[in-house]
Amino acid sequence: MLLNEQMEIPSEVPKITQPRSHKAKVCVWSDLTVNDVDRIRESLNADHIKQVLADVFNLDDHKDNLKTGIVMDLYFYTLQFARDNNFTKEKTSAFFSIIKKTHEVCIETPFGNLDQTFSYFKDLLLCHAVNRPPHSIELFTPDEIRKITEYTVNTYFRHFKMYKYAFTPLVRLDLSLTYTGMPETPPPSEAGETPAEVDVPTEEAPELPETEPAEAPPAEPKSPEPEESKARKELRAMVQSYLTEEIKKMKLSVEEQLKATEDSLSKKIDTAEGGGNKSGKGGRGSAKGKKK
Repeated sequence: MLLNEQMEIPSEVPKITQPRSHKAKVCVWSDLTVNDVDRIRESLNADHIKQVLADVFNLDDHKDNLKTGIVMDLYFYTLQFARDNNFTKEKTSAFFSIIKKTHEVCIETPFGNLDQTFSYFKDLLLCHAVNRPPHSIELFTPDEIRKITEYTVNTYFRHFKMYKYAFTPLVRLDLSLTYTGMPETPPPSEAGETPAEVDVPTEEAPELPETEPAEAPPAEPKSPEPEESKARKELRAMVQSYLTEEIKKMKLSVEEQLKATEDSLSKKIDTAEGGGNKSGKGGRGSAKGKKK
């Protein structure tokens, strides 16, 4: 019974989150507390930092689970960037939360939401770059904002589809089409449904006297062709007639063009010959006049 219950397929289609916009807010100390940042700062090697992250975010199986390993690498290199740029405790916590929340928005839906995710990332940066309490605070400098943006674009958003492929389910669409006026396609018959052969005992037929061969029975009338084949033949005839008409029109147009070109060439030749004759006569006359 337990096995059957586990093998049951849910009848309801699971609800898939659609891409949506998110409202950004200040996120200092929301994911990493002061104590967590102090422990990370006291760590001297990468293994100790990953151990602290595993304790804080329950990532103990990051060495065996591929998804958890990807998240661990994302968090670790985020903290490494903060350490390389000498971020303070507040900046480290805020930057870590910005990357973490951006990743959560990316993987919340299997559909494409790159625009919504990048817009949310920019709003999070703006909340920590402008002094407008309580909506935003001036935590990062413009140069730090530029560095954070370049780092996130070149590392996270450059591999956006890879993160979505690894953390979101594959959605399949089963589409069926029905046409009005067309009969439904019958389901395919199962293999091996041929009727079983029955062995019937045969009796020897008595010998009959020889008779003249009987006349051949009249040929049976052919069964009417199905409607589908008739429609195909009609369509083929229509296409052939249309093509023949178009070919005739093309031939006529080509012949007319050839005739027009011949006429123009003949006119040019006539005009050229006529001009030559006139010039020749004038030359003779002038020569005779000079002799006299």
